[in-house]
Amino acid sequence: MNNENKERPAVLELRAELDKKFAQDIVIIELGSLSPIADYFVIATGSSVPQLAALTQAAEEYLLKQGFILKHSEGLQSGKWVLLDFGSIVVHLFDKESREYYNLERIWGDAKVIS
Repeated sequence: MNNENKERPAVLELRAELDKKFAQDIVIIELGSLSPIADYFVIATGSSVPQLAALTQAAEEYLLKQGFILKHSEGLQSGKWVLLDFGSIVVHLFDKESREYYNLERIWGDAKVIS
């Protein structure tokens, strides 16, 4: 996957887009050569089901405008964990409890976190 020329600026701008919607604890994990799943995970927390829906819409719209193709999405109905798979970029949007429970940052602790 590793096409940093396109993905890295996109995930940095996506962080700004999510911040505009008041996402909390936005983290970008660079998976690089650690996994064939994706090059980047973007992880953020929403405080309510409507906010998770707004974050989902903002992420989808931004990445689609940048030319990324949404391969799979799930979880919006549950309001706990939304997954948006754009191939090299995977967006995880959680409610607070689910984020703490799944703790993706710990699972991918060997990966580089982009600040």
